[in-house]
Amino acid sequence: MRQETRFEGSPTYVATDDLKLAVNAALTLQRPLLIKGEPGTGKTMLAEEVAAALDMPLMQWHVKSTTKAQQGLYEYDAVSRLRDSQLADIEGSERVKDIHNYIVKGVLWQAFTAPQPVVLLIDEIDKADIEFPNDLLRELDRMEFYVYETREMVTARHRPLVIITSNNEKELPDAFLRRCFFHYIKFPDKDTMQDIVKVHFPRLKRDLLAQALQTFYEVREVPGLKKKPSTSELLDWLKLLLAEDIPPEALRSQDARAVVPPLHGALLKNEQDVHLFERLLSMARNGR
Repeated sequence: MRQETRFEGSPTYVATDDLKLAVNAALTLQRPLLIKGEPGTGKTMLAEEVAAALDMPLMQWHVKSTTKAQQGLYEYDAVSRLRDSQLADIEGSERVKDIHNYIVKGVLWQAFTAPQPVVLLIDEIDKADIEFPNDLLRELDRMEFYVYETREMVTARHRPLVIITSNNEKELPDAFLRRCFFHYIKFPDKDTMQDIVKVHFPRLKRDLLAQALQTFYEVREVPGLKKKPSTSELLDWLKLLLAEDIPPEALRSQDARAVVPPLHGALLKNEQDVHLFERLLSMARNGR
């Protein structure tokens, strides 16, 4: 990795100073950057913006509950080889004799052998089995792995910048954490959120922005919400407010008490939270 490479943010992504510091620390230490934070705080988008800002290709590995670490390295397609060998008895084939034809390269292999340094995103690592991070320890630490079927060692030509995201669905192993530089993306305060909104809606009127942000944070502060609305949901809500030409005064009642916001389906994602919000507002109006 080039030592002079530094991330200074981008016009399309509002990165706080501590987040930029974390990215540059991972670059300097040549360690994976582990990013945590509640859903919707821009963890995945960070990798996209870092890659664009540093002019590096982006490779993405979106982890699922069924994902195995081996899939990121390579997979041996034994079924296809068996099928081809059966057909070869009839038609004759040279393909089946070369096992390399049945090795499917995973995203880590592709990142290791890329002609230039890349940003490698391992997204939502906590969705996989608890052993998943441990199974990648050696490969991410030494930047190499062994292919048993072909008896070759794959070594990284350039060390990629590895960005790993987690939603904290499960604890990650200590041995894995020791090898990462860690950063927690705090939920944006109102000033930072205002900057984020301006990136997406540069012509949004000031009074609508102020009232929408106040309503948004009031919704987030409702005690007992199952799912607090995130940044991405705020942006969706603002897009709808603009599309429907909702005025700022419609976000509050005449006596300045909170109301159920219009188009609240963009903010509240389940019926329990909608009912809870309505019940608390009703209690407030009745002076309880």
